Amino acid sequence: MTKDDLVQSLSKKTGLSKTQSAEALNVVLDEIAKALSQNKEVSLPGFGKFKVSFRKERQGRNPKTGEKITILARKVPQFKAGKILKDAVK
Repeated sequence: MTKDDLVQSLSKKTGLSKTQSAEALNVVLDEIAKALSQNKEVSLPGFGKFKVSFRKERQGRNPKTGEKITILARKVPQFKAGKILKDAVK
């Protein structure tokens, strides 16, 4: 499913135009991204939880040359599915 598919489904189920549905979806996604950029957790009960985790600096290898490289520490987004979503996938 693509973002366009979600917009079409949202438009059908709510009666909003496709433009309004796209705008609503973009606002939701932007707000999730904004919260994560501020290291806040986003919880959607039953669906899941978005949060930011921290990966430590570590050693790796360049697969082409075999040379050791340092992989820098970084923050990465994480998603943990909620019970309702897990049950729906079963």
